[in-house]
Amino acid sequence: MATYLLTGVAGFIGSRVAEFLLADGHAVVGVDNLNDAYDVRLKRWRLAQLEGNPGFEFHRLDICDRDGLRKLVKSWITGRNTTVDAVINLAARAGVRYSVEDPWVYYETNTIGTLNLLELCREFGVSKFVLASSSSVYGDSNELPYREDQGTDHPLSPYAASKKAAETLCYTYHYLYGIDVTAFRYFTVYGPAGRPDMMPFRMVQWISEGRPVTVYGDGHQSRDFTYVDDIARGTITGLKPLGYELINLGSDQPVALMDAIRLVEDMVGQKALLEYQPSHPADVKATWADIGKAERLLGWHPQHAFASGIAAVVQWYWENRQWAKDVITE
Repeated sequence: MATYLLTGVAGFIGSRVAEFLLADGHAVVGVDNLNDAYDVRLKRWRLAQLEGNPGFEFHRLDICDRDGLRKLVKSWITGRNTTVDAVINLAARAGVRYSVEDPWVYYETNTIGTLNLLELCREFGVSKFVLASSSSVYGDSNELPYREDQGTDHPLSPYAASKKAAETLCYTYHYLYGIDVTAFRYFTVYGPAGRPDMMPFRMVQWISEGRPVTVYGDGHQSRDFTYVDDIARGTITGLKPLGYELINLGSDQPVALMDAIRLVEDMVGQKALLEYQPSHPADVKATWADIGKAERLLGWHPQHAFASGIAAVVQWYWENRQWAKDVITE
C-alpha cells in the first residue's frame, strides 16, 4: 500500500483519482481549500463520495499556504512513522477566460502553489511528483494534433502561462534534486459532476431547463473532449518512474461545439435555444491531442467514446437535478 498526498481532492479530476487509488487499497491524504471559483455544492458532493473510506483523510488547506502544507506532511510522516510515496498536484485555478479577469490568483495557485509542493518533496525526500498541466500551453500557433515536442512559448492566457511556468519549475526541481516528474497536459476533461464552467455541464443544464445556450463564435470550434475516468486512470499510470516527462492525455477525437450541442439535444429530448456571442481572444479554435507518447510510455489509451460519456453526464444530471439545476453556470 502506498500513501499519496493529493491536492485538489474535491475537484473534478482529483476526486476520481482519489476514488481509484482508494479502490486499489492505497492511502490518500486529500487537500483542498474548497474555494468558490465555481459552485461549492459540486465540490462537497464529490468529497462526500470519498468520506468514510478508511484510507482517506481530508484536510481543508490551500496549496499557497506553505507553512500549513509543511506542518501537514511533517505530522503525517512523524506521527505514522511512514513516508509519502508521491505528491499528485491536481489543485488549480482553471479556466481560460476567467484568468484574463484575475491573473494574480491563477499565478499564485498554479505556479506558487506548485513551487510550495516541490519544496515539500525536496525537504521530505518525496521522490515522485505528478502535475496537472493543460493543453492550453500549446497556444494557437502549432499544427494539429498537438505533440509534446512542439513549442509552448506563446500562451494566449494567464492560465496557460501559469501552467507553462509550473512545468518549467518541475523541470528545475527534477534537474537540481532528482525528483521524478510526470506533467500531464489534459485536454478538455468532462464527465459526471464536471466543472460547471465547462461546455458539457452547461449544455446539459441549459438545454434540460430550457435556458438560452450561449455559443461563443460560430460554433465550429472543436475540442478534444476526454472522459474523466480516462484522465484519472492515465494520471495514476504516471506514478511510475519516468524521469521528467510531459505527456498529453486526450481522446484523439476532436468534436465540434455544434455537434456536441446536437448530441445533448438528442439525449435530453429538447432543442437548444441558441444565443451567439463574439469569440473570446483567449480561446483557441481547436484542440487535438497526439497521444502516441502516452500509449508508448504508459500503455494508456482512452476507453470512453464521446457519446457514451455525454450519456453519463445526462444521467448524472437527471439523478441530481433537484440541486444540480441550480448550480451556477454563468
